This record gives sequence, structure tokens and C-alpha cells, in this order.
Amino acid sequence: MNLPNGVTGFYSSIDNKPNEIDEKQFKYICFNLVRKNQGRILDIDESNLATNFLKVKMNICNREMYVLLNAYYPFLAFASTVEFPHLNFIDDPVLSKDFMPFYTVLSKEELNEPLDIRKSKGKVSLENKNKLSSSELEQILFWKPKKVGEVIFNFWD
Repeated sequence: MNLPNGVTGFYSSIDNKPNEIDEKQFKYICFNLVRKNQGRILDIDESNLATNFLKVKMNICNREMYVLLNAYYPFLAFASTVEFPHLNFIDDPVLSKDFMPFYTVLSKEELNEPLDIRKSKGKVSLENKNKLSSSELEQILFWKPKKVGEVIFNFWD
């Protein structure tokens, strides 16, 4: 997984501000998929004040799950729990196929990839493939995420 510049929601200047995802389209797709699968939406968290992602809690096939969408890149994931600071990522092959035409659906394996953070002579480096800005690397040093998914879907304010 190559972490792109701005995926964390942090940027160094207004010129480098990442694009934002269309929330209305995301909700529309979620409602259609829930209807198609005889499920229901339990909660939609649109505030994302302390997160960099949109979150929809749904019940599909008699199980509750969350659909997460990064607010700046079309990266989507599924989780069984979403509680600061813990995210338990899961795979859902059926729903993945339905979301794939619109978003990049990330697997549990990709999201649980360990971060390789190094600090040397006051500089922070991330050995995982990335194009993150220095301000994003500073946030990583401060918040100390352990895996790639905690960078893409974070609770950093």
C-alpha cells in the first residue's frame, strides 16, 4: 500500500489541501446497497470532526458492521468495531464487489500492515511506501499508529 500525500487529512498549506470525497454519493451508494441486501442503516456519522473518514454503521445479513471511507481519497474499508483508538478491520467479499466500481476497497491484510517508523537525528521517516508530507509524518510521530489502516482511517484532531 502506497500512502498518498494528504491521506491523513493534514497538509502544510492551503495549496496542498487534498480534495474531499463526495459525501452525498457515498451515502447514496450505502443506502442502495443496504436496500439491495435487505439490510438497514443504523447510523451515519457525518461529523468527522476528529476523524479523517466518513462512517456508516449498517446491519446486513444479520450482522452489524461499519463502512469507512477516507475523506480525501476513495479508500474504503469494513470494520467490526470503530472506537477510538481501535479499529478492527474485516473483509466482506460480497459488499466489496458492490463498492469496487466506486472506491478502492482495502483488504484487512493491507490495512493491518505494520508501520515501520524510524527516527534518526531528529528526523522521522516512514519505511512503508508513501508520499506523505512532513506535517503528516509529524502527526504519525505524535499519534504513534501501529498499522497502515490507522493512518488512512485516523482519529487525529
